[in-house]
Amino acid sequence: MVSTKVTVTVITLVTLCALTIQTSAVHPGCCRRHIKGKLKFESIKGYSVQLLTEMCPISAIIFHLKSGKKCCTDPALDWVMDYVNRIRYEAQKVHQNAQSPIKKH
Repeated sequence: MVSTKVTVTVITLVTLCALTIQTSAVHPGCCRRHIKGKLKFESIKGYSVQLLTEMCPISAIIFHLKSGKKCCTDPALDWVMDYVNRIRYEAQKVHQNAQSPIKKH
């Protein structure tokens, strides 16, 4: 007969292994790799940033396309950061226009 101590030890080890595997798995919403090609700027409606974390294996700029798709891009590429800066510039212009007083005729 197996002792209670051995049974408890085995159950504890199995539980710890299962938790380790589950927490080290990549989060389903994370980018796992970057796209190879270059996107057309006109197809982009916005972006978000993914940082390298325990749950997400790579850093990425995620472009949100007008089609509803998301594309994971490499933030080290010049064209990616150019697009981010263009989007930020457009957002800044909208913000400034919203802050200026309405001109009456």
